[in-house]
Amino acid sequence: MDIDFLSSTMITLLKAVPTTLLLFFLSIVCGGLLALVIVAMRVSGNPILSGFAKGYIFVFRGSPLLIQMFLIFYGLAQFSIIRYSFLWPFLREPVVCAILSLALCTAGYSAEIFRGGIRAVSPKEIEAARSIGMSGFLLVRRIIAPIAFRHALPAYSTEIVLMMKSTALASLVTVWEVTGVAQRLISQTYRTMEVFLCAAIIYLVLNFVILQAMALLEYSLSRHRRAIPPALKA
Repeated sequence: MDIDFLSSTMITLLKAVPTTLLLFFLSIVCGGLLALVIVAMRVSGNPILSGFAKGYIFVFRGSPLLIQMFLIFYGLAQFSIIRYSFLWPFLREPVVCAILSLALCTAGYSAEIFRGGIRAVSPKEIEAARSIGMSGFLLVRRIIAPIAFRHALPAYSTEIVLMMKSTALASLVTVWEVTGVAQRLISQTYRTMEVFLCAAIIYLVLNFVILQAMALLEYSLSRHRRAIPPALKA
């Protein structure tokens, strides 16, 4: 392989990493916040809210992300109510459409992950908290949310990694992130192996950093579960 070509390709692809990170972080933040709303509706006990949440989760988990992205990017422009609304200056931007579709999709998966974490909270811990006067938001903030998040973290870390890889689909709606730039380079040089190899290395490094950060977070949240060293027991 041509080392000079590989190095120049890597430099070119690295210039697109900020766009990939922008897609990733904004979709995770927006999707996570939306997932909290969806899971609150899902466990609220209200049949209307719970039914809406179930329908949302079913739609966005049951349909391909690529189709969702195409529907948002190409489909919304067909409605005049969208084209002539205050939303159109934003929705006509490929980056905004990509972030919106990624966020809506991950919200469906994340809501179910968070719901699984909530169901893993022991009823005894909730009863103990109520026995000392905790209720409502204080009970959620101090007991349910921390325990549920610890239980959900392993599955949620997998969802985060999948979202990093899903940012590659944004290239199909003309967002020039790492994969989009790689495809443009291939169309110019016809050197598929070298270009995609460089792109794969970038994604591997990004996912490695994400996994290490999530492992560190999980380690810091589970200190109480680790065995006490024998020297400290004495």
